[in-house]
Amino acid sequence: MNASPSSVAAFPATLARLARPLPPALIEAMANRLLKRLVTTHPGLFERLDDYRNRRFAFLPSDLPFGFVVDPVKPSLRVFSKSTPFAVDAAVEGPLFLLLALLEGRLDADAFFFSRELTVTGDMEAMLAMRNALDDTGIDLTRDLAVFAGPFSGAATRAMVEIRKRVLKEKPPLWN
Repeated sequence: MNASPSSVAAFPATLARLARPLPPALIEAMANRLLKRLVTTHPGLFERLDDYRNRRFAFLPSDLPFGFVVDPVKPSLRVFSKSTPFAVDAAVEGPLFLLLALLEGRLDADAFFFSRELTVTGDMEAMLAMRNALDDTGIDLTRDLAVFAGPFSGAATRAMVEIRKRVLKEKPPLWN
C-alpha cells in the first residue's frame, strides 16, 4: 500500500462520456463475467462476510454515470444508472480507479475515507466486513483479467500493470 490520498489518477473524462451510451446490460454481462472469475479464483471472497453475506453492496464510481450492486449470496452483480433509485444495505462512492485499487487491497481505505475522497453510506459494519474480505483475498486484476485475452494474456498483463502504475502514480522503491 504505497499510494496516498490524491495520488490516484482520475478516470479520463472523455472515456466516461463514451461510456454513457453503453447499454447497462452489456456492462453488466462483462462485469458478471469478471465477478464469476474472481469468485472461482478466490473462493473465499464472500465467505469472510459472515453475518453480512446477505447484504447488498453498491460500488459507485463518482466519475461514471452508472454503479454496481453486488449480491454475495447469489453471487451476482447488477449495473444501474445512478439516476435511478436503488436499494442496498451499504454503499461506497469514489473515483473508479480508487475503487479498483481498493478491490485489490492496494490502498488504505481509511486514509481515503478520512480525506473524504471515499464516501461510505448505509451499514458501516457490513462495508467494513466487505473491506476486510477484499483485503484478505489477494485479488490482482491484471492477473484475473488477463485470462480473457487468451493467447495475448502476457501482453495484456504487461499493459495492465503499466496502466496500474500510472493510475496509482506508483514510483519505484527508493534505496537508502
